[in-house]
Formats: sequence, structure tokens, C-alpha cells
Amino acid sequence: MLKTGGASLRVPAHEPVTESVADLLAHEQPHDYKSSSLSVGAKVPQIELPESDGRPAWNSKLQYILAQVGFSVGLGNVWRFPYLCQKNGGGAYLVPYFILLLLIGIPLFFLELAVGQKIRRGSLGVWNYVCPRLGGIGISSLMVCGFVGLYYNVIIGWSIFYFFQSFQQPLPWSECPIRRNGTFPECEKSSATTYFWYRQTLNTTSTIAESGGLNVKMTVSLLVAWIIVCLAVIKGIASSGKVMYFSSLFPYVVLFCFLVRGLMLKGSVDGIAHMFTPKLEKMLEPQVWREAATQVFFALGLGFGGVIAFSSYNKIDNNCHFDAVLVSVINFMTSILATLVVFAVLGFKANIMNEKCVTENSEKILGYLNANVLSHDLIPLHVNFSQMTVTDYAEVYGVIKTVKEGGFADLGLDQCLLEDELNKSVQGTGLAFIAFTEAMTHFPGSPFWSVMFFFMLINLGLGSMIGTMTGITTPVLDAYKVKKEYLTVGCCIVAFFCGLLFVQRSGNYFVTMFDDYSAGLPLTVVVILENVSVAWIYGTKRFMQDLEDMLGFRPYSFYFYMWKYVSPLCLIVLITATVIEMAISPPGYNAWIQELVSTPVCVCVCVCVCVCVCLLGNIFGQIAQIIHGTTIADHQLKYFSLFCNYCPAKA
Repeated sequence: MLKTGGASLRVPAHEPVTESVADLLAHEQPHDYKSSSLSVGAKVPQIELPESDGRPAWNSKLQYILAQVGFSVGLGNVWRFPYLCQKNGGGAYLVPYFILLLLIGIPLFFLELAVGQKIRRGSLGVWNYVCPRLGGIGISSLMVCGFVGLYYNVIIGWSIFYFFQSFQQPLPWSECPIRRNGTFPECEKSSATTYFWYRQTLNTTSTIAESGGLNVKMTVSLLVAWIIVCLAVIKGIASSGKVMYFSSLFPYVVLFCFLVRGLMLKGSVDGIAHMFTPKLEKMLEPQVWREAATQVFFALGLGFGGVIAFSSYNKIDNNCHFDAVLVSVINFMTSILATLVVFAVLGFKANIMNEKCVTENSEKILGYLNANVLSHDLIPLHVNFSQMTVTDYAEVYGVIKTVKEGGFADLGLDQCLLEDELNKSVQGTGLAFIAFTEAMTHFPGSPFWSVMFFFMLINLGLGSMIGTMTGITTPVLDAYKVKKEYLTVGCCIVAFFCGLLFVQRSGNYFVTMFDDYSAGLPLTVVVILENVSVAWIYGTKRFMQDLEDMLGFRPYSFYFYMWKYVSPLCLIVLITATVIEMAISPPGYNAWIQELVSTPVCVCVCVCVCVCVCLLGNIFGQIAQIIHGTTIADHQLKYFSLFCNYCPAKA
């Protein structure tokens, strides 16, 4: 027999409801959760969850959509999607991406929105409400949110540092620093932007085993990043909703400005044409489909709990199906826009680098002519070495290569093809803090564009961090009677101190490790458990009926088959492919070794053991330093060398 909770009966009608969900549940009978329409095995008439439960609500539909867009559209849209396009067939990559967006992305995004909106709780409360035995899904989601939030805010910290460094003319990474004896050899062997990133910003060590101590500049930047995040979410959606009006819309203003400016630059069309020229044979490779599925999966923020948390503040009759399609389409179009911007700018950079290559090699040829190593008869009459064009150089290069076939390699001449420059794949921090940053140094008024770019990165990261923090705090606030402000400040303080791991001189390696391994497989497992819980444990037919009652119309049968068969199958294939990939390819990271600075070298490590041991080594090293006066790096290297193996360094 159903009983009404005593807590709701004792609250006078004229007083606001201030009790938490934990208080309400405390007065319920032990098995009262079965009264929910989303409860497994319910044998009683269904009832609706009360909307007047004191739960905060969005001020408007626009605020909610901007929050979901701000959470789903993040740094990956700017530096991950363009790289995957370039790597996996250009325009041809859009075909598998769009197909998998329909098969996995939109259905699972719709599922999370619907579950959160119906039950009106965070990830912990939602799965406990569906079935108490499924509560572990919410805990797993919360833990992954925590791991991702730790290193994601470090990237925002890096962007803050570059943002303030951009208020200089010329930009500090535009040329190598000068000392009494000339420039630094480390900078000469690489480039000014690369040197500024690895040496002046991160001051990175040669291996993950060497802590190097805290980087003070990055520690301060991380502190500023956490203060900004804390202020944005301290009042829940009351504060974060207002922040989203700016943080979600401003990146689009910057992207459109960069697109217009980029299209006016020489070589931008070459970059865009190279980007979208389809290589159809790539579509037959399983790796392309696996990476497309992974990108779809993370682009929408599935499994983090932020989607569920945001939707839980909606009215129960909100059209979440429309929201799912709208946000997914906006996310996809944002990725296309970012790709256009990135390759318009990189096309400009490639053109500059190609012209530089032509100039340098023309000087080599002129030197060989003056030294009589090459005959002047080889040079066509119309060629002018003082104004050598790319076409003229290609002609001269071809003639010399044909005549000097035997000793051509000894001349050390480069072919200087624009295609080679465009084919240099860059992603992640390498794209944002090295390649794109270097391209901006050639812009007229480069400090302005640099300020705009890094302010955009800060806002993109902030939107995602607000969703991540909401995914952490909302379940806790639902389950326990905790003051929102105290919980938010406490989480941010703890996260800052945990994040000090990533602002050591070796912190960049830990960011890479966490980015590659802390979220990918765990989140995939979380989402497939969510899918199976709703489609097979609760029942797809019952869920479709609940959606009809909630929305006022029955969703398309397409979703029934996606949730029940196609999406779980795709996720199982994705998990299997990921495990096989991890088994075949040894995990590793790119190390910046001072003696080999032309390119970062690949170091292979035993990742799981390496990360755990280095963490323990850091703790034990701190203790040993206090007790015995030994250095942290000594202890880290000792523990690291016991368990981790290096592969031969590869340039």
C-alpha cells in the first residue's frame, strides 16, 4: 500500500520547501522507491514525481540549452576533431562520424536527458531510483568526473597563462630568447613557439620519473583556474546558468572572427581544400570507425553525469527529444566550424613555412653555383634567385635531381612541397600551444588575435568544467544534506591540491596519461551499463511508455531499436576494439629531452603501474625528503625503474 512521506505532510502550504531529497527519502517506507514509474519490478500503479520538491530550475529554456551546449562543446571540438579529420581521410571522415552520431550519439544523449528529467536527480540518485543495485553506475560516473576535472582544469590554467602573456608586442614566443653568447641551442634546434611551450612555460623534465618540483607559474595559473570555476558554480545553476550566457556564446564570436580573418590570409584556401579532400579508401579501415565512435562519444559528454544533472533541473514535460537533436547538431556544426578555422590558419602557416623552405634551399643552390658544384647551365633563364617562386623552385629542383642523380642526396636539398607541410598532423596541446600559436605570430596585430584565441579556450574549458563540477556536486547534494556553497568550495580546494601533481615540471606527462587512459574505457563501460540498465533491465517498452507520458507523444520506433540492439552492440564493439588497441600498441607519451629537442621522442611505459608507482613514489619521496633530506626525484626514479620499461626512443 502506498504511503505519502511524512516530511511533505508536515510542511505548511505557505512555507517554502527547504528539505533535501535525503530528508524526503528518510521518511519514506523502505520499499517506496517502487512507486516510481522508472522502478524495476514495480507492481503498483505508477505515480509522477512531484515537481514542487524545492529543486532549483532553469530560468529559461535558452539558459538550459546554452548550458548543455557549453558542456558538450569543449576543447576537443577545436583540437581533436580537426586532427581526426586530417588523419582519417579528410571529408570522408565526416561520413562515419555522422552515421555513428545517429546510431550512438543522439539516442544515448536522448536517453540521459530523459532519465535525468524524469527522475529529477543526479547520476547517483537516478540509477538508485531505477534499481538500488545499479547505484554503482552513478558512483563510477562521479569518479570519472573527478579524474577528468583534475587535469582538465590544468589545461585551462595553461590557457590563462598564455592569455596574460599575450599582452605583449612582440609576442614572447615569436622568436628565440637572446643571451650574451647568442640564442639558446635548444630553441635553435626546435622553434621559438616549441621552446616557449616546453621550456619557458612547462620547464618540463626529460621523463615522467623526474618530478622536478612544482612549477610556480603553472601552480598560480591552476589556482586562478579553480577560483574561476568555484565562483561559476558556487550557487549551482543560479550562478553557472548566468555564466553560460557568455562562456557558451563567446567562443562562436571568436571562431567566426578567426574564420573571416583566416580566409583573407594567403594559403588559407589550400588548407581548407586539403582538409576536405576526401580519401574514400580510408572509410574501409576499422580504425577510422573506432576513432569516429570515440569522438562522438566524448563530444556529447556521455557518461560524465553532467548531462543527467543539467536535465534534472528541467520541468518534467520539457521536450528533451528536441533538446537532444538540437544540441547534437550544434555540436557537430561547431566541430565543422572549428575545423574550417584551424585549417584556414594552418594553411596560411604551411604557405609561410613552404616559402621559407624555398628561400633557404635557393640560397643553398646559389652557394653551389658560386662554388662550381653546380653548372649555371642547369638553371632556366627566367629564374630569379632574389625572387624565387614556389613554381620556379620546383622546376629547378627537378632539373638538378635529374642531372645529379648519383650525388643528389649529398646536396641536402628539400623538395619544399606545400602538401608535406599540410600533412603534418598536430592535435591537442601541440595544436593549441605550438602550431596555432606559431601561425598567429605572423598575423598583423598578433597580440590581439592571441588574446582572443586563448580567451576563447578559457571559455570553452570553463563551460565543460561547469558541467563536470555539476556532475559531481548534484548527486552529492541530492543524497546528503550539505550546504551547496560549502560543498563546492570544499571540492575545489581538494581538487586544487590533487591537481598539484599536474603542475610539477613533469606534470605535462601526467596530463597526457590521464587524458589517454583515465576516462576513455571507464566512460565507455559506464555508458553501456546505462544503456543496458534502461533497455534490458528496466525494459525498452516501459521506458517508451514513460516517455510518451512525459512528453505527450511517443518517440520514433527508431529509438526503440537503437537502445535495445544497435547502441549496445556498437558499444561492445568499441570496448573490444579499445582493449585490443591497448594490447597491441604499447602505451606511451612524448618526452621532451633537452639533448634531442628537434622533436619530442616517444617513450613506452607500463602505464597503469607507472602512474600508480609514480604517484606513490612522489608521496614517499616527500616523506623521505623531510626525514632523510634526500630528493624527491631520487625516490621517484627508484620506484619507477623497478616496474616500468622504456622502449628505444623514436624521433
